[in-house]
Amino acid sequence: MFDLSYYKGKKVFVTGHTGFKGSWLCKVLTNAGAEVTGYSLNPPTEPSLYDLASIADDIHSVIGDIRDYITLKTSFDAAQPEIVLHLAAQPIVREGYKNPAYTYETNVMGTVNIMECIRTSSSVRSFLNVTTDKVYLNKEWVWGYRENEELNGYDPYSNSKSCSELVTHSYKDSFFSDGRVAISTARAGNVIGGGDYANDRIIPDCVRAAMKHEDIVVRNPFSTRPYQHVLEPLYVYLMISAMQDQDRRYASYYNVGPDDADCFQTGDLVDLFVSKWGEGLKWINKYDGGPHEANFLKLDCSKLKSTFNWSPRWNIETAIEKVVEWSKCWLAEEDVRVCMDKQIEEFL
Repeated sequence: MFDLSYYKGKKVFVTGHTGFKGSWLCKVLTNAGAEVTGYSLNPPTEPSLYDLASIADDIHSVIGDIRDYITLKTSFDAAQPEIVLHLAAQPIVREGYKNPAYTYETNVMGTVNIMECIRTSSSVRSFLNVTTDKVYLNKEWVWGYRENEELNGYDPYSNSKSCSELVTHSYKDSFFSDGRVAISTARAGNVIGGGDYANDRIIPDCVRAAMKHEDIVVRNPFSTRPYQHVLEPLYVYLMISAMQDQDRRYASYYNVGPDDADCFQTGDLVDLFVSKWGEGLKWINKYDGGPHEANFLKLDCSKLKSTFNWSPRWNIETAIEKVVEWSKCWLAEEDVRVCMDKQIEEFL
């Protein structure tokens, strides 16, 4: 495996650090000895992993809007980062339907703003834009999308992330063709893990129902998604960012997802959660007539595997076990930082 000791003493700028993935990422980075500056809005949920795990104690945190270029640039220039990881986004499909303008402003102009900070910086060597598996024009076919497939997400969230990809490609070609900054994007599948409290995500819905001793409501039990534990893509983001810094030939566009065996129907995923949680938990199929969401989505990760000799560490069963372990630690009012450190160590 790639050795995260590379990050010891490195100055890393993380956008979206108060979110679920951002909080786990900051924990991994600080455990590795990185000097992290985070830039984000306040945590998007209550409770939040960011607060529960006291992430702010480990990093320099700036609360700001990615749409606010002046504040972003001031914070960016003060940090003088060597590596930039861009996670800030409006990340929920159904929220994109409710607030499309905000979704585009955040996901598209937010990307423009961070690219502008990098364009005018002399310190940055490596940049990774984290997007999504939903950037592709979804044709509902049964094989995985490859990196050269057409980018054209259907809904405002998915489409805005397609646009974020295109912005990154344009800046890379227009301003960084000399290779002074290595630039990649990572298109990740659905992530699960302890500490996700978002609305309209299946595993947080499962945990909330379990807490209340209620049946889990599943909207689309037959939709297929590439599920993976949050540490899987985070490790890949850090690997790509480091490797492309050392060799610009690694700078590219990568899918990050599980093996085909872990592309699960939602109902099967909930069955697995129920079996691991116990306590007589069960679920019901209750479609709520919501807006269009893709029914079938898989990623072909051959490029990532062949380029870096990478393969997923935890299958979906292990991933669910880790979600249940973390959630029960939290419900028992134990130290979730200790649980995170334990799971990170086990993963590595």
